[in-house]
Order: sequence, then C-alpha cells, then structure tokens
Amino acid sequence: MAAPSQLQQATYDAIVIGAGIQGSFAAYHLAQRHRDTLLLEQFILPHSRGSSHGQSRITRSAYPRVPYARMMPDSFRLWQRLEAEAGTNLYRRTGLVVLGPAGDPELEGCRRSLGAGEVLDATALAQRFPSLRLHAGEVAVWDSTGGVLFADRALWAVQDVFRRHGGTLRDGEKVLCIEPGAVLTVTTTAGVYRAPRLIIAAGAWTGALVAPLGLRLPLQPLRIDVCYWREKEPGTPSVGTTGPCFMAMGLPQAPHGIYGLPALEYPGLVKVCYHHGSPTDPEERDQVPPGAPRPDVALLSSFISSYLPQLEPRPAVVETCLYTNTPDEDIILDRHPKFSNIIIGAGFSGHGFKLAPVVGKVLCELSLGEEPSHSTAPFAITRFPGVLRPAL
Repeated sequence: MAAPSQLQQATYDAIVIGAGIQGSFAAYHLAQRHRDTLLLEQFILPHSRGSSHGQSRITRSAYPRVPYARMMPDSFRLWQRLEAEAGTNLYRRTGLVVLGPAGDPELEGCRRSLGAGEVLDATALAQRFPSLRLHAGEVAVWDSTGGVLFADRALWAVQDVFRRHGGTLRDGEKVLCIEPGAVLTVTTTAGVYRAPRLIIAAGAWTGALVAPLGLRLPLQPLRIDVCYWREKEPGTPSVGTTGPCFMAMGLPQAPHGIYGLPALEYPGLVKVCYHHGSPTDPEERDQVPPGAPRPDVALLSSFISSYLPQLEPRPAVVETCLYTNTPDEDIILDRHPKFSNIIIGAGFSGHGFKLAPVVGKVLCELSLGEEPSHSTAPFAITRFPGVLRPAL
C-alpha cells in the first residue's frame, strides 16, 4: 500500500465498488443522471475472477418468479438503449426452450410469465428443434424473446458509455476500509475517496466488505463448471450456431436446473451448464487439485446423452465462473439497515446478468433517495434473520 501522502484523494457525488455488470450499470445510471461517479474495481480490467466475464449469457422473458418477470420488459428496453449508445450489437435473438415435467410449478410459472406462452409436446419440439429430446410426461415452453447477451462486449460497452458521460473508472484498487457517515470515506490500496452515497456491488467479495459495517449477509460463493460440448457431426441443424437457448427445470436428476446456449463462443461447441456448483472462497476459486472429482460434469454428461444425443457426452472445454448465492436464490437490493446512504446489490445467484440494466437503475434510485421504479420488497436484507450485528 502506498504511503498516506502518496494516496490519490478526491471527492465525488457517488462511489460504486465493483465493476462487474451490476456495479457498472449502477455507475452508468448515476452518470446519466449527471452525478460525478467513481467506479472502483479491485482487479486489473478485463479479468475473469468474478461473475461477469465470458462471452455469452442467456436473456429471456420466461421467469417463474413474478418480480423478475415484471422487470424483464424494462431490462430489454435498457439493453436496447445501451446498444444504441454504444453503437454495437449486444444481443442475438435465438428463442428459448424451457423444458421439464408437465405441471412442474417452475415450468408453469414460466408459462404464465409469457402470457400466451406456446407449449410444445415431444412431437412439436422434435419438428422444430430435432436436436432436443423430450421424454414421457415432459413438455416444453417456447419463449420467442429469449436469446444470447454478448457478456464481455456488454460489460465493455456500459463502462465505455459511463466514461463518456464523465464517470471515473479506477481498476487495480482493492478497497481496504469503508468509513460510514454523512460523507463516506473509502480507502483503497491507492487512494482515499469521499462521497455522500456508496453502492456496493462486489459480487463474491461483498460479504467481506459489509462485515465491518455490521452486516453478516448469507452469501455463499460457488465455483461453477462452465462446460462446452462438441457436435458429433459439425453443422448439425438446430444444434450449433442455429440452435435455441434452453433451460431444463424440475428434473429429479438435476434439481438445480440445466441451461444451454448455441455454439457462439467456440466453433462447434455448445455451452451446457449445471445451475449450481461447489462452495468456494473467491480468493481460491482456481486452486482445484488436478484430478479432483467433478460431479456436476458427470451429471451433465448423463443429461447430454439423454436430451442432446447429437453432442459428444464428454465436454471439450471446462472453464470456471463464480455464482454468489443467497439461501432463497433471490437477489439483495436494499439500503444498509443502519447506514441509509450505503446501498447493496448482491446475491445474484447465477441469474443476474440479464437483469443488470434494471438492477443498476434501482441501485441508482435508492442511492439518490428516490422511490425505486421496481419494488424492492422481495429483495430486502431483513428477510434474512440475524444479519445486523454490532459494527466492529
């Protein structure tokens, strides 16, 4: 750490900690509102240490939980606005197939969220997408709005527009201390910064940042295996680049759900992942012993053989990513219960990327003391008992 006399010192209207997709959108909205904003990132950008890296994420209107289904139209609109501002394409519409047992509550929730969602039986699905199989007692719901967000490109775009609106992005600065007050002080490895409002959106590192502020949030970082599977016959229709995104839910062999995206990142490799992982320390995520068992990969191999038989049953590439889960897998969007000018966005539980434009807007509104444009009641910190502790 630099000596105190060498530290950068500055005052801003707002500070955002965490330059992943959520924090970057929060900073973007603040800059759009003409607030002089500092966005802090502990790692040198770009990096693959958190949850926002990689080339692709699914977006969709189908959501089993009503609060998210209500947020998605706004999210689609804001993604389109960012595309126009950045002058680049951030979304490819592929459609989304949601499959699972007929009558499954989550599947039914997805169908209701679409209004007149089209339901496909095994015959109809095979005619439209011969690469995907349904089994006895299963159905599929078709979401025509579903598609792929280009994640790396989106993160770069929102940060670029933020800077064009006068925002300051400082990477390679780890936050060492947050001092609450009417004007907060944030000390990093390279600077001391002050602002009347602070947003914390630091992903898997959020728990450690808020603990000294008297909060013990129930956040569990998970290491996720991100798997890519080779086509048995390259160029097979509706498997590779032309296939839809899909989600499988309610399957007893995969209780946390499985999702897939067409071959857009690696030529001929389809991305299929289990929506769960192994508990990890975010500082040690990549320290997995060679040859360590990967039960999620075995689960996926069985799913591939049964539902996507045109893919090889062993992954060609396995990468890693981080989820930060809450116990109920619903996100946290709230003010600190004691320090109302500290706003927290956390626990996105592997489904937050598509929501980031709206999440960022709500975080911005909360930080400005405004009534948020979407209800934050389902995302309150106080839904978890015993989170507020005496500050150290």
